[in-house]
Amino acid sequence: MKKVIVNDKMQKGYTYFLHEDIGMNFHQEFIPDLTPKKMLELGVFGGKYMTDCYKEFPNDWFLNAKLSSEYKNIDLNYFGIDASMPLSHWLNKGWIYKEDPRGWFQWYCRYYIGRRLPLEDVRQIKRWKSIRRHIGAVKKNCRKGDLNCRKKQRQALLHWAYDSRKI
Repeated sequence: MKKVIVNDKMQKGYTYFLHEDIGMNFHQEFIPDLTPKKMLELGVFGGKYMTDCYKEFPNDWFLNAKLSSEYKNIDLNYFGIDASMPLSHWLNKGWIYKEDPRGWFQWYCRYYIGRRLPLEDVRQIKRWKSIRRHIGAVKKNCRKGDLNCRKKQRQALLHWAYDSRKI
């Protein structure tokens, strides 16, 4: 079992263990369309999300990632639109798990590389599943393949590892 020690801008000395091989043995109800690497390459969170996490995750995740070290740059998002709420909103709603202060995507990245936290995993997978309602709205209101239709919902779906380009 590999030990990971995190020291970045939002966490100092946080330690966790990898229980699974990278990208393997996901919960049976958790079948994301996109890997964290692919999400970063497509452009999510205005490129500002992972700019201080290079040591925690595989180097190849960052080779073609669309990142902005200085500020959130919406032009880096795949759909060129802001589909994020500020972290303060997520904190106020009680949706941030204390060990993953950046939110769902940080949980997903850590889950993807092999961390397992049974109670938190179930909670986050439930949240991920609830985002599917946006797929229905895109399907109902857009012609298949019309990537200019409901761009904000499509970008939000990308933030949750759903590949809205397929809808």
